Amino acid sequence: METYLLDWANLLLRWLHVIVAIAWIGSSFYFVFLDSSLTPPEDEQLKLDGVSGELWALHGGGFYHPVKFKAAPPKLPEHLHWFYWESYSTWLSGFALFLVSYLWSPGVYLIDPRVMDWSPAGAIAAALAFLVVFWLLYDAICRTLGQTRHGDAKVGAAVLVLVCVAAWAATHMFAGRAAFLLVGAMLATAMSANVFFWIIPGQRTMVADMKAGRPVDPIHGIRGKQRSVHNTYFTLPVVFAMLSNHYSFVYSHPQNGVLLIAIMFAGAVIRQFFVLRHGYKLGRNRHPWPWAAVGVIVLLGLIWWLRPAPAVSVALPETVGYAQLKPVLEARCVLCHGEALQSKNVRLDSPQGLQQHAQTVYQQVVVQKLMPLNNATGLTDEERALFGKWFRDGARVD
Repeated sequence: METYLLDWANLLLRWLHVIVAIAWIGSSFYFVFLDSSLTPPEDEQLKLDGVSGELWALHGGGFYHPVKFKAAPPKLPEHLHWFYWESYSTWLSGFALFLVSYLWSPGVYLIDPRVMDWSPAGAIAAALAFLVVFWLLYDAICRTLGQTRHGDAKVGAAVLVLVCVAAWAATHMFAGRAAFLLVGAMLATAMSANVFFWIIPGQRTMVADMKAGRPVDPIHGIRGKQRSVHNTYFTLPVVFAMLSNHYSFVYSHPQNGVLLIAIMFAGAVIRQFFVLRHGYKLGRNRHPWPWAAVGVIVLLGLIWWLRPAPAVSVALPETVGYAQLKPVLEARCVLCHGEALQSKNVRLDSPQGLQQHAQTVYQQVVVQKLMPLNNATGLTDEERALFGKWFRDGARVD
């Protein structure tokens, strides 16, 4: 029953996490587009009110006219919308999902003895430390280098090195699948912490100063904007890391740390292309196609590098039935998919159970090679070929 309830918690939390993440990323992307697309106001009254940019847009059958004030509007509106629950909900639901999926069963999800054989408690502590330590180091970089000459470039270079070190460490400490997700969670934690510790407090200070009639210090807006820009470049790497658990050929590769760094780098430079593209359309900068080209070249290089080796023929029986698969199932699969555990509500300890889940077994074991998780039970290529032939011959168990 515990496994069954955990499966439901995983499903519902994943659903919630995707919904709120869409809301957060969507609003983030929209405001990056908005900032890059604003033009100086034409209306004299807007200029007098302190408006620095405006945009006319058409959507859903209506006209929209958002404006941005250089510092603060002459008067605060009665209703002011704050963008923060999208961020907080994404992090809270993501951490809850990480808890029920990985921290609840560290021996299954976090630990791969071939990478590092350590205690469940140690693995859990190290995983949580990744989230906290990365934020502290990243924040320290922004506080120190961000205030110097060419601060943005220095911060970008230092954070790139920090992410590379963290990715290398994660893939040498945890199971590949967990390492990829943990690096994504690490970046997402920094993104949400930027909102919680810098962006929202700065905005609250600005609003409080306006209500009290005090001059608004623009430094709060500058700092908040800096962290918001960082969040923009973290976004595509984080999304990849969260999706990577579906693609074992990446996270199970012997050089998975290099792959993780390369794909996240490709995502960041492709995001740069989209950010600069808005300015290009208004004549503010050159066409940013080189950024996209770099990202695409990196991805194509990885595709070439990971190309499968020529298939080695495996001698298989003329027909494969349950009798041939039973010893493999008992040795490799029933530990998690038998009467005792029934992970994902799947049982493979009977002919009927195997046949009921034939399509899933074929996809997970043969095509995607996701199961066994981290190949903890050592399923061989020859045994996978047995499952493949069994399924293609009709998945019969009589």
